[in-house]
Amino acid sequence: MKLKGTVWKFGDHIDTDLIIPARFLNVSDKEELAKSCFADARPDFAKNAKSGGIIVAGENFGCGSSREHAPIAIKAAGIECVIAASFARIFYRNAFNIGLPILEASVADDFVEEGDRVSVDLVSGEIRNETKGKAVQTMPLPPFMRKMVECGGLVPYIKQKSVNSKEG
Repeated sequence: MKLKGTVWKFGDHIDTDLIIPARFLNVSDKEELAKSCFADARPDFAKNAKSGGIIVAGENFGCGSSREHAPIAIKAAGIECVIAASFARIFYRNAFNIGLPILEASVADDFVEEGDRVSVDLVSGEIRNETKGKAVQTMPLPPFMRKMVECGGLVPYIKQKSVNSKEG
C-alpha cells in the first residue's frame, strides 16, 4: 500500500476539538463533517484539502475527547494518511476503526514542510519526501492493520473475515 500526497503540517497536541469543533457534531454525515474539519485551526483546510493530502504532526495528535467524528472528518476531507510523532490512544484506535491509516514517526515533523509532496509505503514503513529527495524509515503497519485499512475499517474487516471463513 503506497500513498502519495501534499503535506498539511500541524504541531503538537492537536486535539479533537481542533479537528472537528463540538458545534459541528450534530451531524453524522461524513461529507458534512469534512466541511468543518479544522474549521477553527485552519479555516482554509476543508476548502483546500484535496484527495491525496497527508497530515504530518508532532506529539499527541488526536488528544481530547474520544469522538470518532475526528478521524471520520479527516478521512472524508480527502486525507490519505496521518503521520505524527505520537497519537492519543483513543484517536489511534478510532482511526483504524474507520479505515484511516496512521503512522507514528518521530522524525517526520522535522523531515517535511507544509506543501511538500510525500509518499508513504505502509508495507515497508518508508516515508519519502519527494520534494527534497530524502527518505526516513518508521515501523510499517502490521499486516492485519493494513488489511483493516484496505477493507475500510473494523466492521468491514470483520464482515469480510466472517464471509471468508464461511466459504472456506
